[in-house]
Amino acid sequence: MDKKKIIMILGFAGFVVMADNWVVSPILPSIAQNLNVNVASASIVITAYMLPFGIFQLLFGYLAERFGKRQVITFSISMFTIAAALCAFAWAIPVLAGFRALTGIFAAAIMPVSLALIGDLFPMEERQSAIGSFMGLSFLGQGLSMAIGGSIAYFLNWRGVFGVYAVLAVVSSLLLFTIGRKIPSAKNKDTKALTPYINILKNPSSVIIYALVIFEGLFLLGSFSFLGGFIKTVFNLNNFAIGMVMTAFGLMALLAGRRAGKIAARIGRKKTTVLGLSLAFIADLLLVAMGSVLPVVVIAVGLMGAGFMMAHSTFLTIATEFAAKARGIAMSLVAFCFMGGGGIGTAIGGKIVAVSSFNSLFCIYGAGLLLLTVIALLVKSSFQAKSA
Repeated sequence: MDKKKIIMILGFAGFVVMADNWVVSPILPSIAQNLNVNVASASIVITAYMLPFGIFQLLFGYLAERFGKRQVITFSISMFTIAAALCAFAWAIPVLAGFRALTGIFAAAIMPVSLALIGDLFPMEERQSAIGSFMGLSFLGQGLSMAIGGSIAYFLNWRGVFGVYAVLAVVSSLLLFTIGRKIPSAKNKDTKALTPYINILKNPSSVIIYALVIFEGLFLLGSFSFLGGFIKTVFNLNNFAIGMVMTAFGLMALLAGRRAGKIAARIGRKKTTVLGLSLAFIADLLLVAMGSVLPVVVIAVGLMGAGFMMAHSTFLTIATEFAAKARGIAMSLVAFCFMGGGGIGTAIGGKIVAVSSFNSLFCIYGAGLLLLTVIALLVKSSFQAKSA
């Protein structure tokens, strides 16, 4: 099957899932008002999605090896479609939280299992570019999510947002059930539940990479999580305008993703990672120094997207080598570490903003990214992965 079609089919599924991941934030006030609760109470809807999204990635890594990666992706996006549609009919916050939890469970499979499948299908010289293209398409969905959600809610209502995402998920499901059926996908029914995880984590090089990914999530995703709130506070833009600014992240991630493999081939994985983390550090620095100038903020958001893709696509490419016969498990660990670090970074960042300011947050997380850049530069062997 044409490899470009594979990336487009998997990338569209990633786009839908990542856009849905962040879409609740701009419509949370509307949900709260319609269901007669305050915004603080309605925020349980976000937590209900994020917790299973992070935890179930580990389970889907095992299931992908046992039953086939394409099969698990197809099943998960189909169930995601049903869960997203159910959200549109929720009549109370606890019910909506339950439906969002279901959505998060099945969304958890798409990113790590798709990355593992790409690792299986693309040779090493093509792999980082393929991963970068897939991640770029997926995070374009994240970058557009606020604009999409705000626009749909404006013209329809918050229920319409979930309805539209359910329709997009139907399209993704149809692609996987039809054209996507030709995507090669092996099964390994001898896969053990815990043994592959243990074997991968016995490898010191893999542990170092996973640790770097945790802190990448903490500082980089932690910074990204508050960009919308920062833009709203400083410029008082509406949700659609905020979403358009945030689109710079997705567009630059897409462009950087397409170039990351060639850059890594030219300058090496370590330097590509250092370059990416440095760009994210510069983004935080610009937000602190010139965050009151909107064009500069757009540039900073774009630099953060490019930096993220340079660094993260490199980590992902390295992780595909940790366990050639259990890539689903290796990639689920990466996703778990990244989302776990991002969750911690967002939680800590919320407290920093509450007691101080957005500037303090970007200052602290920028310093963290600078330190992480130095550590990545000093690490020796981990960027030349060895299979567990």
